[in-house]
Amino acid sequence: MKPKAVNEGIKSIQQKGSGVYRSGAHMLPSISLMMAEGVIKKVKDVKKPFVTIINSYTTQIPGHAHLDTLGAVVKTELEKQGVNVWYTNIGGAICDGIAMGHFGMKYSLASRELIADQIETIIGAHPCDAWIGIGNCDKIVPAMYNAMVRINIPAIYVSGGPMLAGSRGSDLITVFEGVGRHSVGKMSTKSLQQLTECACPGYGSCAGMFTANSMNCLGEVLGFALPGNGTITATRRLKGKKRQFTINPARIALVKNAARRLLYLLKKDIRPLDILTKDSIDNAFILDMAMGGSSNTVLHVLALANEAGIPYNLRRLNQLSKETPNVIKISPSRPDVHIEDVHNVGGMGAILRAVYDGGKSSINLRAKTVYGTLGDYVRSSSKPDGKILRTAKNAFSQQGGLALLFGNIARNGSVVKTSGVDQDMLAFSGKARIFESQEDALAGILKGKVKDGDVVVIRYEGPRGGPGMQEMLSPTAAIRGAGIKAALITDGRFSGGTRGLCIGHVAPEAAARGEIAILQNGDIIDIDVKKKSLNVRLSKAEISRRMKKLKPFRSKVEGGWLARYAAFVTSADTGAILATP
Repeated sequence: MKPKAVNEGIKSIQQKGSGVYRSGAHMLPSISLMMAEGVIKKVKDVKKPFVTIINSYTTQIPGHAHLDTLGAVVKTELEKQGVNVWYTNIGGAICDGIAMGHFGMKYSLASRELIADQIETIIGAHPCDAWIGIGNCDKIVPAMYNAMVRINIPAIYVSGGPMLAGSRGSDLITVFEGVGRHSVGKMSTKSLQQLTECACPGYGSCAGMFTANSMNCLGEVLGFALPGNGTITATRRLKGKKRQFTINPARIALVKNAARRLLYLLKKDIRPLDILTKDSIDNAFILDMAMGGSSNTVLHVLALANEAGIPYNLRRLNQLSKETPNVIKISPSRPDVHIEDVHNVGGMGAILRAVYDGGKSSINLRAKTVYGTLGDYVRSSSKPDGKILRTAKNAFSQQGGLALLFGNIARNGSVVKTSGVDQDMLAFSGKARIFESQEDALAGILKGKVKDGDVVVIRYEGPRGGPGMQEMLSPTAAIRGAGIKAALITDGRFSGGTRGLCIGHVAPEAAARGEIAILQNGDIIDIDVKKKSLNVRLSKAEISRRMKKLKPFRSKVEGGWLARYAAFVTSADTGAILATP
């Protein structure tokens, strides 16, 4: 069941597009302003279709610092086709890596809603016939997908592309884990600084299968982006150069193709809700399982399903995982393999072909996309090389790289990236070590308060409790870097760069009176990834007793945008969407 238009204005745009400007003489003042801005030259030009470019260019994010160049390419390409082109940049784009480790990270997930609302605002106020989104990083990508289905006029998305790996196969996660090694004396300050200077060589979304690249890759299979969107690197490697700022010609070619394809979608009146179905969501999760993508994809794809009005049971992910082999591992799960390597072996099409050829998968190759059908892509893709990309028969594991765990701590579920968990940690029991925030947890880890055998519990970091469900790469990387054999559970979330037995998205969250709120230091927590269970060894009576004594939640933020966000945001099992007042 497709959702109703969010308001009468969006309904009008879905039906008439830019026709509002041709509705009578009363619109001539608007047309005069369009001439003043240079979008049209004569009154009769208003008869041509209007196409809007929505770019998230900013120099505050390495994945976005070159999007002005790509935006100019799109504008030129569209103008060649004889349409009226509006071009706008949106604000609120955040680099999770730069925001991480301080209060600013609380704004990250909230920015997904802010960006989708901005796009609705722009197109709602300035009706057009089609639009193209240019983005790249963690919350910007899903925000653009959400806006595509919310507005539901012909649209396409194109990313700025992934970053090349740094020298000696390093990337951003190498630096985070270096901090953990440094904290226990396993790396010198000089070595850590040298690593810092070479790990991120230039433009692009960080080089591993972290959240940004996971979502860019899933866009190809959800049907919103062209093949190569997630894997064609932002820049090309230059011999003898540490910094890589020369834009990859293949990326420019992809951007041009996306602009041309948008006009095809406009001509054929193909819209996002003609493409996004339960099958295409299944396809995206199958890809995610096959490549062991970021656990944050669960959050974002569930939010997309909600935006599109498509009911989706969280437990279905475990069923898909059973039939989906993990055929490829990419940094952080396999530190020596990066997105550029994935592209070299055939990208997303090759991954899905490996799974489909295995014979068990329920991939729907008839699913529609902006480039045709998913089958057009998969059937024309290369077979596994056997090294980077394995066959289904010789997969890293016969089940997918993500799992949903349920139990008396997580009634509504929790998420673990199984492809990043060592085999000897798949079943783990330990004493709870409670922290009430990410900051407290990181300080405790670096001071040696967490020991082998502990289960670190970080709570009140969910969508409402944080607020903003900040990513927690610093504590997970510190545990990994220090070599501590411990698990971690949280109602918050992790970076796509996290590896280890790290379970996030525990729902209901502590701020919504979830059972994670009543855990105490020393409680024994049992984790069994294979059995998909997460439990504390407490009787129902003891859990009930503690719940009755639980004090009401009081938000850490009482003013500004984050306070409004905290008042309306829901728990992770819904995708952390905002409830309608």
